[in-house]
Amino acid sequence: MPLNILLLADTHVPKRAKTLPAQVWAAVENADVVFHAGDWVTAGLLDEFEQRSRSVVGVYGNNDGPELRARLPETAAVILEDVRFAMVHETGQAKGREARCEQLYPDADVLVFGHSHIPWDSVSPRGLRLLNPGSPTDRRRQPACTYMTAVVDAGALVEVRLVEVHRDD
Repeated sequence: MPLNILLLADTHVPKRAKTLPAQVWAAVENADVVFHAGDWVTAGLLDEFEQRSRSVVGVYGNNDGPELRARLPETAAVILEDVRFAMVHETGQAKGREARCEQLYPDADVLVFGHSHIPWDSVSPRGLRLLNPGSPTDRRRQPACTYMTAVVDAGALVEVRLVEVHRDD
């Protein structure tokens, strides 16, 4: 049975936004599994994700303090329908990222990461898929705030989409 996946990072609540937009919460509630690649900022946001999502996989980021670091790992690994996911907040500079991540995550099929707020979707020579969903609250130099959705079906990651976040009125 296909699994609907939501990929988020760099929510920065309440520093960059008081709360997440309704569109993002709807995506959280509709996903089978939510990945959050760090920079939550408050443990209260993690609590809300745990209440509103079916399943959440998270890591801490560089802006996450002791309370979040006590509850979340620096890296996470999970297998969904035979697809091996790894997740970390930061992967370093863009140059050489694919080769570097192949060495760091040799057992992963997909690496989810954040930190830059810049969406990223690439495949390494070995076939590691690298995905950064951007940020749903702080677009920095990007044209829009974003997150990603995907489907895991029959042992493959399919239908990866970058979704633009529309501000609540």
